[in-house]
Amino acid sequence: MSEQQPMSEAMFYILLALLHPGHGYGMMQRIRELSRGRIDMGPGTLYGVLSRMRKEGLIKLTEQDERRKTYSITELGHRALVLEYGRLQQMVRDGRILEEEK
Repeated sequence: MSEQQPMSEAMFYILLALLHPGHGYGMMQRIRELSRGRIDMGPGTLYGVLSRMRKEGLIKLTEQDERRKTYSITELGHRALVLEYGRLQQMVRDGRILEEEK
């Protein structure tokens, strides 16, 4: 896992949203909230990424009824999220060189 590929922004925010189990519409709202309105993920993007993430074992289906499916993050997904967060933090630290150019 330490050499994981960079995560897409959609995957990162879905995993963040699923730190608390949720269904599709709720995830879209939570992602909008977490990103302070910057990301307005549509259902096509969301459900495509959810399908991929289930296959990769990053999330799991925890409940399903006629109208909605509820997902949660797996232990593997949580580890991947933490690693990606660390990678992003390192990039920001490295980018501080731009502040020296002022």
